[in-house]
Amino acid sequence: MGTILNAVRKKKEFGILAIIVVLAVAITIANPSFLTLNNIFDFLRSNAVYGIMAFGMLPVIITAGIDLSVSSTIALCAVIAGKFMLAFPGSNIVVVLILCMAVGALVGAANGLLVTKLKIPPIVATLGMQTVTLAGVLLYTSGIWISGLPEWFINFGGLKVGGVYSQTFLMVLAGAITWYLLKNMLIGRGIYAVGGNLQSAQRVGYNTDRILIFVYIFSGMMTGLASVAHISIVGQVDPNTYLNYEMDVIAIVVLGGASLAGGFGTVLGTSLGIVLMAIIKNGLVLVRVSSYWQKVIMGAIILVTIAFDAINRHLEEERAVKVDVEEDPPTTGNTNQAVTAGSGQ
Repeated sequence: MGTILNAVRKKKEFGILAIIVVLAVAITIANPSFLTLNNIFDFLRSNAVYGIMAFGMLPVIITAGIDLSVSSTIALCAVIAGKFMLAFPGSNIVVVLILCMAVGALVGAANGLLVTKLKIPPIVATLGMQTVTLAGVLLYTSGIWISGLPEWFINFGGLKVGGVYSQTFLMVLAGAITWYLLKNMLIGRGIYAVGGNLQSAQRVGYNTDRILIFVYIFSGMMTGLASVAHISIVGQVDPNTYLNYEMDVIAIVVLGGASLAGGFGTVLGTSLGIVLMAIIKNGLVLVRVSSYWQKVIMGAIILVTIAFDAINRHLEEERAVKVDVEEDPPTTGNTNQAVTAGSGQ
């Protein structure tokens, strides 16, 4: 069974890679500037925020959960970071990163407690948290931008090493942390176990409540990290700019092969999902598609992705059942013989 699931994952990742290659070639033919190094570095930077949040969302989706509050969490973290830097202009990037990740972790912990202790479905709990948090942010700021951030922070936003921007390095860091968590830590195995079957995970000894609280905290922390990446790109804070971020983030993870039903998902797949989403967005701009049509196309991609995930999951379940039946043929005759032998003794 495990061999079949691994083969399915590899097949999904290969399929995503093939789509990326085809799209890249097609867009390059339409606009040769697409595959230039400068453009690649630019679209990696512009999609780093979504990428960081997607790595945080991945463990949540693996557990069959969902976090719709990321759009309000990133707004909250960005506003707090902006206000903090205005109040303490002599601070530094490390302090700001820790502050934003801590704020994100608090929101994530609240989500986790709502899901585990109050037994509220994740989609309802996180949607409620999104509404409350975003309303609080907009009431506090009145929707007014926060500008005049310290020069050292602006310099961090424009920092490049070998042509690669600082925000891309933050995305790579987020991916590396998520990979290590899922691949090499005991809680990573627990995350897959919970997503595969919650009751079975409980029976084998996993503390499922702690695991679920942890994945929402992790999502919040990554969202906090993403908030620093975002405001370092634009150089100011706009509380209104984060609306509907959650849909793109979820689409990236599902595009990367993760299943909304839980139990599936890899960092490699999510990384490919980030690249695919970046290519689609950047390609639409380069081929001069109207911004209104861009939204229509992105919405259609999200719908098709989720529909394909549901169909694919159904087919995989049918194959798994078929394999189980073929591997466990009826043993009625042997059982009867054993019973008869036991009775004779």
